[in-house]
Amino acid sequence: MVSQQLIYAAAVPVSVVLAIGLIRRWRSRKWAKCLSNTCLRGKTFLITGANSGIGLETAKGLVRRKGRVIFACRDIAKAKQAITQIRAAQPTGGELIPMQLDLASFESIENFVEVIKAGFYKIDVLINNAGVAIPLKKALKTKEGFEIHFGVNHLGHFYLTNLLLDHLKKAAPSRIVIVSSTLHEQGKIDFDDLNLKKDTELAVQGKLKGRHNPAYNNSKLMNAYFGRALADRLKDYGVDVYNCCPGFCYTNLFRDSIRWYHYILMAPVFLMFMRTAKQGSETVVFCASDYSVEGISGRFYRDCAEYSSKYQFNKEVEEKLWQVSEELVKARRPL
Repeated sequence: MVSQQLIYAAAVPVSVVLAIGLIRRWRSRKWAKCLSNTCLRGKTFLITGANSGIGLETAKGLVRRKGRVIFACRDIAKAKQAITQIRAAQPTGGELIPMQLDLASFESIENFVEVIKAGFYKIDVLINNAGVAIPLKKALKTKEGFEIHFGVNHLGHFYLTNLLLDHLKKAAPSRIVIVSSTLHEQGKIDFDDLNLKKDTELAVQGKLKGRHNPAYNNSKLMNAYFGRALADRLKDYGVDVYNCCPGFCYTNLFRDSIRWYHYILMAPVFLMFMRTAKQGSETVVFCASDYSVEGISGRFYRDCAEYSSKYQFNKEVEEKLWQVSEELVKARRPL
C-alpha cells in the first residue's frame, strides 16, 4: 500500500507543474496572434536570418499565406535545411529561395544586393530580423572592424536597407519591418564610443558589472532610431516602416550567454514568461502582412498592437546616428 508520505511527496511537484502550466496558459492569452489570413501570393518577402528562431517562424507564417520568401542567411546550408523543413510541412505554400548574406561583411551585403537586383524587379517587404547577442568578453568584430552588435544589428541592416530602397519603392505600398526589442529602453548611444571599447575592455578583464549586454541593448535602440528616421524619409514613397518587439522568446539568440544550468535554475520563470519562437513571430508577421496598419508608418509594435516606448527619443540623436552611420558605410559605396 502506498504510504501517505509518498503520496504527498509526489503531489507537491505535480501541483507545482500544474500551477506553472496554468499560469503560463493564462499569460499566453495576452500574447497576441496575427489573425489576418490574407493571401500574399505575388508578394516577395526578404527575411534576414530566416533559417532559425523567430525568422524561421516568420517565414513559415508568410509561406502559409502563399508569399514568396527569400531566406537571406549567413549559412546557406542551414537556409536550405530550413526550406526543406518548411516545404515538407507546407507542400502547397509560397516559393522559398535561399540566398547567402553575411551582415558582418559589407562586401557580402553588396554582393547579395547585386544578385537581388539581377533576379527581382521589386521587394514588397524587407524584414530586418537577423541579430547577434554575444558576450562582450569575446570582443568579436565584423570584417570592417566594428564591434559585432553595432556592426551586424545596426550597420549591417542600415547598409542593406539603403541599398534596397529602390526595389522597395517599386513595390509601393511596401514595408520595412525592423525587429527591435523593448530592451532598447535600457540602451544608450555614446557617439564617442559606438564600438563600446571601454565596456569591451572591462568585459575582457572580467570587470563589467550588470547582467545585461549593453552592446545588444544599444543596438536595439539604434534599430528603433533607424526605424523612426526611415519612416520620415520614406513617407512620400509609399514605404511603411515598423519597429517591433517579439517578446522574451526561447531561441538560440542568447546561446552564448545562457548556460544549461540557467534553464534549470530559472525553469519556473522561463516557463511562465518565455515565449516560443512561433509566439514571438506573431507580431513580426502582423507588421509584415496585416492591412490594418498600412499607411501607419514609424510606430513600434508589440503583441500585434502599438507599443508606447518608455524611452525618450531625441530627434537630434536620431539625425546624428543616421549621419554617422551613413559616413561609416559611405567609404564602401555612396548611398
